[in-house]
Amino acid sequence: MDTIKGLKRSDWCGTLRMSDVGREVTLYGWAQRQRDLGNLIFIDLRDRTGLVQLSFNDTTDRELFAKAQSVRAEYVVAAVGTVCERESKTDKIPTGDIEINIRDFRILSKAETPPFEIAKSQEVGDDVTLKYRYLNLRNQKLTENILMRHKIAKIAREYFYENDFIEIETPMMIKSTPEGARDYVVPSRVHNGKFYALPQSPQIYKQLCMVAGFDRYIQLARCFRDEDLRADRQPEFTQIDLEMSFVDTDELMDMAEGFIERLMKEAVDVDIQLPLPRMTFAEAMEKYGTDKPDTRFDMLINDISDWAVKTDFVVFKGAVEDGGSVRAIVAKNAASVYSRKKIDKLTEHAKGIGAKGLAYIRWADEEPNCSFAKFLREGELDALISQLGAEKGDCVFIISGKNSQALSILGALRLIVAKELDLIPEGKWNYLWITEMPFFEFDEESGEWVAMHHPFTMPLDECIEYLDTDKGKVRAQAFDLVLNGTELSSGSMRITDCKLQNKMFELLGMSQEEIDAKFGFLVEAYHYASPPHGGMGIGLDRLAMIICGADSLRDVTAFPKVQNASELMSGAPSVIDDVQLEELGISLNKTEDDDEQ
Repeated sequence: MDTIKGLKRSDWCGTLRMSDVGREVTLYGWAQRQRDLGNLIFIDLRDRTGLVQLSFNDTTDRELFAKAQSVRAEYVVAAVGTVCERESKTDKIPTGDIEINIRDFRILSKAETPPFEIAKSQEVGDDVTLKYRYLNLRNQKLTENILMRHKIAKIAREYFYENDFIEIETPMMIKSTPEGARDYVVPSRVHNGKFYALPQSPQIYKQLCMVAGFDRYIQLARCFRDEDLRADRQPEFTQIDLEMSFVDTDELMDMAEGFIERLMKEAVDVDIQLPLPRMTFAEAMEKYGTDKPDTRFDMLINDISDWAVKTDFVVFKGAVEDGGSVRAIVAKNAASVYSRKKIDKLTEHAKGIGAKGLAYIRWADEEPNCSFAKFLREGELDALISQLGAEKGDCVFIISGKNSQALSILGALRLIVAKELDLIPEGKWNYLWITEMPFFEFDEESGEWVAMHHPFTMPLDECIEYLDTDKGKVRAQAFDLVLNGTELSSGSMRITDCKLQNKMFELLGMSQEEIDAKFGFLVEAYHYASPPHGGMGIGLDRLAMIICGADSLRDVTAFPKVQNASELMSGAPSVIDDVQLEELGISLNKTEDDDEQ
């Protein structure tokens, strides 16, 4: 192999332009493709910034020409040459107007044939690309995603540093405290039989930083949650975590908006209008059926309960009389797309997420086709169509049942229909604050009230009187930041009164003994006076995913986990040997399945 002695990189491959013609440059990178045309050889050289074409011709030193002939995909090479204008230009790459006429060329490392073509890795299954993730990351799109993620992190640090925030690292091995998801636990060798937990967030520690007097805290914090994976969820993730003292909700949200405004300008050159729009949780649920609405398109949910209860259709009438409701969405110009077969498929999806059925009106011909028309009296269908503003060519989809269920199901169907009708515009950045979140939500499985945000959230002053009498009425000084239907952040003002904090734990079903064991150190800290404070955590990974136009967090994570939380490249998680287990005081109950693996 050649060496790099005497060569110092002068430029990056993807940055050269016509203004560089005549300059001699030294480049390093990977050979993406070699084309041997006999008396001409072209090599596409790639580094993290992009591609540039290397040119070898009849004036090239014969030894260098022979080296170029031997180059195969993914060889690591060094090249020295003069930037020249290309005869055959291309607009497919930013460097398509120029090429490098080579005078020195060195092969630094040879590669075996890769298991897939790097430039087309998106066409290969995850089982292969994630096993060879270090190769997949050479793909230009994935490289750009990782660089964008870095850029977002850089902008965040610079913005918050300029606003007097202090970066403080909080522990990665902490006491297990309930925060909504299962903890990842770490056994202690020194304290046999005891376990650390990996932090679901730095929540308690950043609040204690406020008690300690650090006023403004920032951290790009790694967080861990043992949850089922999905496209926008990984078991380990990063959040731009902040906390501020001596502020109210508006000041906290203003600080976050300043970051969003700067981020969008510097990252994607988009001007965001401030202040960002706000919507209460109740309004979001009523209009969109979700607390993270995608506001890039209309198709709002309509409450038609007043109409439904007057009909003889027992499904609708019964839902209202039982305390529920009947809700509808109007899909404009959808009748030509939604055939009966397609409506049946949508109905099956609705049933899969809890609906008993899906009623519909499809107005494709002169007269609308209504799935429940035989239960209506004369004029009732016309009244409904008029109320909804439906027209010929539209479809109306209707769900009835408990309020929360009907809204959430119709909210999900709204997104499906919008995608199928191609109603969601590209290039829009609809940020939205969701405010006045409920403090409690009722868990139907356990039959208990649980904290919707976390138990350190301050209730709205006017709701404190309902803590003992009507938990459903208690709203919190909590807020979410949503972008194009994806939740980016949750934040709140915090409880700083030790008596109120203790009471909130009690209301969530904790005994005093349990409170002392899990949160005693936090409650005790408030005995020594705490400033009013609040904070939030902005999901760095999700933000990068949306800005990059990616479909999954995997596309913006260097070494992601798959559905079962394993990492295909390294084989994590893996077994540990008996010596390690003995040191930790752990014995495993092995099953026959374990022995077979």
